[in-house]
Amino acid sequence: MTQKELKDLWKAALGEIQLNISKANFLTWFRNTSLIDLKGDTIFLGVPSNFAKEWLENKYQKIILQSLNHLNPQIIKIEYLVSEGNPDLDKIQTTQQARLAKKPNLEATEEQLNFPEFAIDPETNLNPRYTFENFIVGSNNELAHAAALAVTENLGSKYNPLFIYGGVGLGKTHLLQAVGNKVKKENKKLKIKYASSEKFTDELVKAIGKQSMDSFKASFRNVDLLLIDDIQFIAGKDKTQEELFHTFNNLYEKNKQIIFTSDRPPKAIPSIEERLRSRFEGGMIADIGYPDFETRLAILKAKTQNSNVFIDEKILRYLAEAIPKNIRELEGALNRIIAHTRLKNAPLTLDEAKNVLAAIITNTHQYLPLKDVISKVASFYDLSEEELLNHSRKKELVKPRQVAMYLLREELKYSYTNIAEKLGNRDHTTVIHACKKIEQELTNNPVFSQEITLLKEMLYNQ
Repeated sequence: MTQKELKDLWKAALGEIQLNISKANFLTWFRNTSLIDLKGDTIFLGVPSNFAKEWLENKYQKIILQSLNHLNPQIIKIEYLVSEGNPDLDKIQTTQQARLAKKPNLEATEEQLNFPEFAIDPETNLNPRYTFENFIVGSNNELAHAAALAVTENLGSKYNPLFIYGGVGLGKTHLLQAVGNKVKKENKKLKIKYASSEKFTDELVKAIGKQSMDSFKASFRNVDLLLIDDIQFIAGKDKTQEELFHTFNNLYEKNKQIIFTSDRPPKAIPSIEERLRSRFEGGMIADIGYPDFETRLAILKAKTQNSNVFIDEKILRYLAEAIPKNIRELEGALNRIIAHTRLKNAPLTLDEAKNVLAAIITNTHQYLPLKDVISKVASFYDLSEEELLNHSRKKELVKPRQVAMYLLREELKYSYTNIAEKLGNRDHTTVIHACKKIEQELTNNPVFSQEITLLKEMLYNQ
């Protein structure tokens, strides 16, 4: 195989691997990996260290082999070669390949993985790939897009704070970082800081351990624009919430812009202080919903044009219909099609594309055990399963219990009598009333509708 063929093969394999493991693990263990050679039925995989070699062999061997075998049935064995100081590399690589493996090039790695986290600006933590220009606007996100754009033109004085929420893979991070990149481009003197809520917590813990709180506070408070991603993860972390509250107040009083993203609206985030929740709700709240078919197709066409690879529109339409709820998965599937097209060196037919995607496009409404529904609903509303199932009429318990009944009826198609029996031996008329009440609330309350959507995501993306 040529170097380009190996590169395309590994890119396609990574597209499948990233759908089967967590984002954090994918970024940690597959960074700076590359295919070095294919000899007979054995593929040689270059890894950056002995530790990475052992971890991939022990934890991800099966996933890696399956992904490669789907693409090339000839491959049934993997040999891991450590890039640093391994003489075997010189025997099987060209001089150019060896130089790349021994001193990994960040730009090459980015192109190989096509994963945005590899190109961040060390000063702001922003990824320059996220811009307003390549954000596809549709009916599902036009309010959030308009609000984000308005913020860049009126920093600190309009929509402060801005709170953007929506499901997984719908573009929240893209929009958040697009604000930072636009502000940075137009005024390089302004200080910008982007961080996930987990990063905020990690830096806080380190600062407490090293007794360097002054430095921590300065890093988050001496900025003109603070961007915090996935704020829902501060739930239950008292010290994090306290520090975020004071950071928020400090910036707000100085008219500095603050933007948060979350997978749910402020009211639906459990275990956060009321004073912090009120701060989240004090500015502009905008949601990002599921993209409609036209928006999904527009995203695919834009990505295809950037790849300089011809993909039949029938294939793009098939993709847009098959993956309706997650833009990240949609792009991952398209990357797989593009990689196969490059490997074949000719456009794929629709049937060929369906075969390529068979491993990753499955029926989302898979079988769900009743206990999983109970567990997820209880967790979502910060309750124990015992509280959810008991006969208490407390308001904070009644609604989650009704939601559980509704999901068992709508998603698992249980009978009213069966649901009543499973949820504490109640009367079936109670279940009928609960389901009707939830249906009515879904019609009249878009925030609650988003809540149920997020719950369903949790159920089907375990």
